[in-house]
Amino acid sequence: MNIKKVVVIGSGTMGSGIAAHLCNANIPVTLLDLKTEISEKARDRIHKSKPPLLIDKSKINNIKVGNISDNFDAVKDADWVVEAVVERIDIKHQIYEKIFKVRKDGAIVSSNTSSIPIKILSEHLTNIEKKDFCITHFFNPVRYMGLLEIVKNENNDLNKINQLKKFCEVELGKGAIICNDTPGFLGNRVGVYAMQVAMTEAFKMKLSIEEADAIFGRPMGIPKTGVFGLYDLIGIDLMADVLKSFIKELPKSDEFHEVAKEIPLVKKLIETGYTGRKGKGGFYRMNKTGSIKVMEAINLETGDYSISKKIDIKTDQVDLKRLINRKDKYGDYAWSVISKIIKYASSLVPKITKEFNDIDEAMRLGFNWSKGPFEMLEEIGVKNFFDKIDDFKGNNFLEELSKNKNENFYGERQKYTNIETLGKVKKTASSVDGNNSAKIYRFNDYNIVEFTTKANALDYDSMDALKKATDKPLIIINESMQFSAGVNLTYTMEFADKRDFKSIEKFIKYFQETCKHLKYSKYPVISAPSGLTLGGGFEVMVQSNFVASHTNIVVGLVETIVGLIPAGGGCKEMLARWLDTDEAKKDPNFAPLKVFDIIGYGKTATSPVEAEPMKYLMPEDKKIMNRNSLFEVSKKIIMENTDFKAPEELKFNLPGKSVLEDMNKILDNLYNEKIILDHGVIVAKELANVLSGGDTTIDKTLSENDLFKLELDAFMKLIETKETQDRIKHTLATGKPLVN
Repeated sequence: MNIKKVVVIGSGTMGSGIAAHLCNANIPVTLLDLKTEISEKARDRIHKSKPPLLIDKSKINNIKVGNISDNFDAVKDADWVVEAVVERIDIKHQIYEKIFKVRKDGAIVSSNTSSIPIKILSEHLTNIEKKDFCITHFFNPVRYMGLLEIVKNENNDLNKINQLKKFCEVELGKGAIICNDTPGFLGNRVGVYAMQVAMTEAFKMKLSIEEADAIFGRPMGIPKTGVFGLYDLIGIDLMADVLKSFIKELPKSDEFHEVAKEIPLVKKLIETGYTGRKGKGGFYRMNKTGSIKVMEAINLETGDYSISKKIDIKTDQVDLKRLINRKDKYGDYAWSVISKIIKYASSLVPKITKEFNDIDEAMRLGFNWSKGPFEMLEEIGVKNFFDKIDDFKGNNFLEELSKNKNENFYGERQKYTNIETLGKVKKTASSVDGNNSAKIYRFNDYNIVEFTTKANALDYDSMDALKKATDKPLIIINESMQFSAGVNLTYTMEFADKRDFKSIEKFIKYFQETCKHLKYSKYPVISAPSGLTLGGGFEVMVQSNFVASHTNIVVGLVETIVGLIPAGGGCKEMLARWLDTDEAKKDPNFAPLKVFDIIGYGKTATSPVEAEPMKYLMPEDKKIMNRNSLFEVSKKIIMENTDFKAPEELKFNLPGKSVLEDMNKILDNLYNEKIILDHGVIVAKELANVLSGGDTTIDKTLSENDLFKLELDAFMKLIETKETQDRIKHTLATGKPLVN
């Protein structure tokens, strides 16, 4: 089956997201709604969306728009028609009747419903029509969420389902998991249950919402929003509707009913307009006292709000064994939640899917968990789990596992795809070493380094692992959502607070040494970034020999925002890239001014298409739609470069004072227009000094080490200032920049 044209009917959030992503894959797509004005407005929203739904905004007109009265002929030529209209069965049936009257033979028709079973959706279709009808449940936002559930039943043509799966995987870059037609399908069935367990157990154990979110978050390998933060993000009222749907569809014997009971406090919040972030607040709310905004949290027993407290559980690592064995309320809560999630997920095998690890993958791709329920069980250990668990009668999966006590029950990961993924190969490593910040997976012909810190921030241990792993060709890649958000600023500030600036200087020097070591290693170094690749993360990537980038990348040098300048070679490498242009060969000031603009404003790119014009990425860098393919492409690069030779060291001829004068004029104008303030000028002047080459002239040649020294000196001058320290502290505390 060759899908060359697609029609999407319904231009709401999901329909427009699906259309945008088809456009990203260069698939001609027509977006239809009741009126053309509605689909035109949707196309306009796509173009203006933040974060952007399009990889390349210039292709917006590749999305054709129209209405279901005048433009329905588009369906005749479509190889795939996606219905994404309102969740009303009568309206969907009307649409299907229209589609099947005109669709070409063999064309696939699917619904993006998140809850209505195929049996109900297809009840008016003929047997022949049912063969080509399925559910394709995309997750929002479509561009960024990796999971696609393809839901089938006994009427489907399995060959066609598998062909559709392959298309969605290869062309759309999705983790396309086939599952059976059951309520909530796969991801939401387990994900919503997990949220409800985490909430009900917090009520039962009398935990504060901050305590529950501190546990049901990073320590469990779950996004930091936690459960109550996630409820607020989704919408408390929307979650209530989801629960009603599950209660209606699931049999009374299903364990879901135990955690789906109405909670009086939740009901009251909805009735009073406290529906989450979209409303007046929710479990958390922002309250204003005078000119100061304060985050408040609700008391689950009284319903009163008070200032939210940060809970420190004394760990930042995902270590489930240690977590569930804590002799305190946090350990009790973690075990109660995790054990119930494992029990429920295992009770769904093989009803939803025969491959239990597909459930894990759904949780990783659709809910951003680092480990699914069965991986949690694997980490805890079979014996440990059954030593602690209570009743599991009637759960066939657990009953069988309790009999054979197979610690290696898990087998191969990511069975849903034929791609050689990172998740699959890690288990086959000949040896594993590393430290608290990074893992080194060793193979006969290459090594892999995977960062493991929060946001994959870089520290001494990360750098040690990188240097240690260059005894073979090296692939730097992560299964987590981020490549690296940069150097660990918390670590840096610990020294700054002690006025121990020598230790900071030593740290930055070591980072420079590491980056230079990567660049001039005997063997090729490949970076495979996805997600945040910022600051120090970018400096690691840019000084790798090859890059295989995911299309969903946020890349840039953002150090000026926190009152610093790039000091791991970022300034140096960006200068080198811009000096190698025709404009720079004609005008010696061109490259320094160009880089001054890019780094000075802390500009970022949200796709390779945006990154190339800034030279964050280069045309020769690989750009990959399917994140799962990053490892496979990286490995191919190694195989194609068996004769690799390290590059020659860079030389720089920079104009010095002449371009510095131009930069200062720019800064004077920005200051006079109050675009930058006092400290902004100081930061920019230090950046200008580095990019101009400092005390140099165009006829003087500078080495890479000279540029490294300029970067280091500027960094140290800035980190010693109270104003930069204030910026860093503010960003760490709020996630937002401080302008001073």
